[in-house]
Amino acid sequence: MSTTVRPTLLFWCQHSVGLGHLVRSLALAEALQHDFEVVLLNGGPMPTGLTIPEGVEIVNLDPLGHDGGYELVSRSSQVDVETAKRRRVATILRALADRRPRVVLLELYPFGRKKFAFEMDPLLSAIDELGVEAPKVVCSVRDILVNQRRDQARHDERAALRSNEALDAILFHADPTFATLDESFRPRTPLRVPVYATGFVTAGASRPVARPAVDERADRVIVSVGGGMVGEPIVRAAVAAHAAVAAATGLETLIVAGPFLPTPEWDWLVDQAERSCRLHVIRQVDDLASEIAGSAVSVSQCGYNTTMDLLRAGTPAVVVPYSEGREDEQRRRALRLQELGIVHTVDPDELTPERLTAAIVTAAGSPPPTVSLDLDGATASARIVAELAGIDAPLGERKGLLTP
Repeated sequence: MSTTVRPTLLFWCQHSVGLGHLVRSLALAEALQHDFEVVLLNGGPMPTGLTIPEGVEIVNLDPLGHDGGYELVSRSSQVDVETAKRRRVATILRALADRRPRVVLLELYPFGRKKFAFEMDPLLSAIDELGVEAPKVVCSVRDILVNQRRDQARHDERAALRSNEALDAILFHADPTFATLDESFRPRTPLRVPVYATGFVTAGASRPVARPAVDERADRVIVSVGGGMVGEPIVRAAVAAHAAVAAATGLETLIVAGPFLPTPEWDWLVDQAERSCRLHVIRQVDDLASEIAGSAVSVSQCGYNTTMDLLRAGTPAVVVPYSEGREDEQRRRALRLQELGIVHTVDPDELTPERLTAAIVTAAGSPPPTVSLDLDGATASARIVAELAGIDAPLGERKGLLTP
């Protein structure tokens, strides 16, 4: 009896602030593992309680991230930045040599993660040296890129040149009716690499979200802040607003704090919940989309994965997009969703308990949003990568090809 050996896919992912990049990468890995032995190189802290898809191997690099000034910092008290960098490069190159992957999938780089060129350049050079035995190199890109860098034009040009030099394909994870890559990426040198619009990638897409009837949803507002690392403003506004929300709507408030909400903030939050029967708190949930679907109103930021949960859940939603520093991606996503009638937006610069209360009251009186966007991006991505690796149908039969 013969056994089919799946080729290896080496998947590099770096999350620096929230969990969005990691969650989306795990959703892709789950779809990819049907055709590949997926080895995910995880560059940030791995939170407890996060579900790892069956059959996906995780290799945890020494965790690095960004501080408020976008400088690299170690997320481990045991390892400094320079030591972490040396060890990460060695681990990545060893994985390439030992695993002999058919495909190397890079999350965002070179469209972002410039600070990680110290390990990407050696990896791409090592791949190039493999010649005819080199794996296909593919980049995974979300729907909207940060577009407010001080050197944006130079950044885009550098990314285009590096893409043309090193990549075999780009997976653009959006419904093309919602966003296209050239809206947030405008280099002087055109991309020569094929770009595939995959549709949105949703975590847990293989497990449909049950949507209760409106009158069967829990009488609550669910407040979520992703990983929680930058969730304090929304958490504090929601706590301050919860009594007024209950008085105006009869809804209680449940706050999902996230695994990375700082401990002092979590302790304060628990204390606040103990003081009010209308306020409840929990660190994290297994299936946020289902929790949102079972709630009357959702309040959240507007990161990619939270947005996918909102689209799947079909619950009236208020979003307060994260927009610190040069981060404009969530604000732009929120405005597009608002134009489609899917969310109500509160400007983060104008976030107050009163404004949040008013938005929640408005959302509570709104019908569930209608969503007609393509949310099957993980499946499409897996098919495209399989085709690139020569183990599936011809690429010409796939939808979503943006460039020849």
